[in-house]
Amino acid sequence: MEPLERIRAVAARVAGSRGLEVWDVQSRREAIGHVVRVFIDRPGPAATPEESVSIDDCEQVHREISTILDVEDPLPFAYTLEVSSPGLDRPLRGGADYRRFAGRLAKIVVREPVDNQTAFEGRLRGVEDDAVVLEGTKGREHRLPLRLIVRGRLEVEF
Repeated sequence: MEPLERIRAVAARVAGSRGLEVWDVQSRREAIGHVVRVFIDRPGPAATPEESVSIDDCEQVHREISTILDVEDPLPFAYTLEVSSPGLDRPLRGGADYRRFAGRLAKIVVREPVDNQTAFEGRLRGVEDDAVVLEGTKGREHRLPLRLIVRGRLEVEF
């Protein structure tokens, strides 16, 4: 098993024991050295800011993952482990995310023009027939084929 896959497996086991899931694992060389980032999230429907991953969740998961990785030592070099949530302005990845966050504000960029534009902002209404349904800022509904979406991101609402 590749080192990053081993870290992901450890993180999934630890997060799962706390009712959380691993959203992503990244390994990057940065100015401070090598950094391994584990992003954890709550599974299920869209979480409100009050229901999202807490700092305490991140600290506990970090402590447990760190302890296991100190023993298993999956990487042949020194690294810094960081554990956090994907954030309130998280990237959206695939149809499941667009369904999960229906009702939330988002920005979406598509590869080819849809309704004569490539950048959209509005409220997610879900996914129908492999297209994200987005209610635009002026109430206009857009159907954005999933295959054309280059990136999507939630917008923070207060």
